Amino acid sequence: MADPRGFLKHPRRVAERRPVTERVKDWNEVYPGTPGRALLPIISDQAGRCMDCGIPFCHTGCPLGNLIPEWNDLVWRDDWAEALERLHATNNFPEFTGRVCPAPCEDACVVAIADEPVTIKNVEVAIIDKAWDERRVEPQPPEWHTGSTVAVIGSGPAGLAAAQQLTRAGHTVAVFERDDKPGGLLRYGIPEFKMEKKVVDRRIRQMRDEGTNFRCNVKVGIDVTGHQLRQRYDAVVVATGATVPRKLEAVNPELGGVHYAMDYLTQGNRASLGEDVPDQITAAGKNVIIIGGGDTGADCLGTAIRQGAKSILQLEHNITPPDQREAHEPWPTYPRIFRSSAANEEGGERIFKAATTELVGDDDGTVRALRIVEVVRQNRVNTPVEGTDREFPADLVLLAMGYTGPEPDLLDQLGVSTDRGLAVRAENYSTDADGVFVCGDAGRGQSLVVWAIAEGRACAATVDEYLSGSTKLPRPIPSTARQMAV
Repeated sequence: MADPRGFLKHPRRVAERRPVTERVKDWNEVYPGTPGRALLPIISDQAGRCMDCGIPFCHTGCPLGNLIPEWNDLVWRDDWAEALERLHATNNFPEFTGRVCPAPCEDACVVAIADEPVTIKNVEVAIIDKAWDERRVEPQPPEWHTGSTVAVIGSGPAGLAAAQQLTRAGHTVAVFERDDKPGGLLRYGIPEFKMEKKVVDRRIRQMRDEGTNFRCNVKVGIDVTGHQLRQRYDAVVVATGATVPRKLEAVNPELGGVHYAMDYLTQGNRASLGEDVPDQITAAGKNVIIIGGGDTGADCLGTAIRQGAKSILQLEHNITPPDQREAHEPWPTYPRIFRSSAANEEGGERIFKAATTELVGDDDGTVRALRIVEVVRQNRVNTPVEGTDREFPADLVLLAMGYTGPEPDLLDQLGVSTDRGLAVRAENYSTDADGVFVCGDAGRGQSLVVWAIAEGRACAATVDEYLSGSTKLPRPIPSTARQMAV
């Protein structure tokens, strides 16, 4: 194990963010340098707090099954090369999870029973950021090619993980992305201040060097049909995510100035990178109301602050969560407690127990105000409280209420059945359409980036077995004989 008395000698320390007054003036990551560098001087002490438990419950909290005690011990011993190897053994993209994952592993840490947990997330991102700085992350092209071809639809975390695993197994993989650059929500859904796009770009370069093909600006279902993909490729992996936004049930949701969060964030991301965005949705000088209190809502909040919003109000229909885990959410479960993002530190107001009842428009059909009512939760239903109606000025309303599932037309073309908006799949990610597999939010529903990567890896193993009959030894044939359909 690491330092046997580490958790007794060293208190928990997390990476400190840049001052609010400084960071809201730019689009750079909120940590000085990178989140991995921010805690580097004391990261060994933090890794040494790990007790290497007989039963490491942090494994149960992490969908990837990360070997957390192992790389904590290696960091404490200053063996960064081996720590990187153990980190990559279960996670293709630790720099993504180390930045945007809510770290359920930390809530499952045994130290957290009586003290603050190990800073697992900070140790993880320190390992990978240091490895990139020292150029120790290298392409791993396959030694042979199997002759099989795979189409991966979507280049978010699930699609990228599946594609990288399948490429390294020797299959010829093409990733189809409808945007102009790969990355999916990693690129255009997550703001620059949360994860700079150079973090995504360097992984894409690695994957291209390994042999993965990227086909951008291709809308599967329109530019190429699902039927055509099934004819052309030996296997198809659907990793489109859950992209259909949940609709607002209120009066006048169609007013001008009301937009879905992802439309707003995509344009904001492009503008922050210097791209020209015609008719951009911007919060500059406006009274902004964000409906939704999750990560997407927080991303809208941070973006609106940097764009110079006049005021920002964030509405959440749930009650204010407690500060500590409650009895019905015992360790090591992931508790529903009050959490604040970096964006919440920067400004804006949050109102809980709020349900939107009406959007009020002006004579031009543009939103000018929003009305809410306080609700109480009874039998899993939100019930309005009489006499609690309130109205707030609103020039821009952003809907960040989550997503219901993937776009159904593509699944229909592929012959994949759906249930309540999600793709129907078996435990091994196969579907009722031969050779078609589904991973990530398209089959699971809206979830975390760590689940997307985990499902992408597991789905790739199933696809490899489907194509070659073994997840360990692909059928070796000369690379010159592979099918170049991609």
